[in-house]
Amino acid sequence: MPDLDLARDVRPEAFLVLAAAQGDPEAFETLVRPHLGMLFRVIDRILGNEAESQDALQDALLTLHRELPGFLGASKFSTWAYRICVNQALMARRKRVRRREDAIEDLMPRFGDEGHHMSVDTILGWSEDAEAPMQVEQEELQARVRAGLDRLSDDQRAVFVLRDLEGWNTEEIAHHLGITRELVRQRVHRARLALRSLLPEFAPKPEGR
Repeated sequence: MPDLDLARDVRPEAFLVLAAAQGDPEAFETLVRPHLGMLFRVIDRILGNEAESQDALQDALLTLHRELPGFLGASKFSTWAYRICVNQALMARRKRVRRREDAIEDLMPRFGDEGHHMSVDTILGWSEDAEAPMQVEQEELQARVRAGLDRLSDDQRAVFVLRDLEGWNTEEIAHHLGITRELVRQRVHRARLALRSLLPEFAPKPEGR
């Protein structure tokens, strides 16, 4: 059994991981608690349903606890936990009884595009330094964006959430999901275009109108 007194001499997270892996429930709670908000947020953004998100978070926590002895510390605990939560959310979506028939191609706008990088604000027609239009209520906007996200395929929603809502870079997403950087770019780009077509009232108006 590892010497916990010796483990205290290393960084606190390493000690907590070691203690929790040995079955210390208080150590596991202390390790996980600071990240619960972040973990629930990414699950809920992928699932778009609070009840399902709560269930998925509980399942993810059970997975974290079960697999913690195999955590080698090659990355931060939060990064490792984040990946498990994203995977759990994706599995939960796939288990839903109701499956949408709409392919992402059916949501694509009927115009050419240059593949420009766009943030969420850009998709909605706001510049980075401009405030949201006063006439657009925040709750309405959130509801419409959530509805738009819910129309995306699992894969596109996952990369869009991680890239444009969570702020991950392409390299991180590719490594996290086990796909190529080019595939990440393709999925993010197509998801952005789909959201633009699903949120036309918030899209930029053509110049001169």
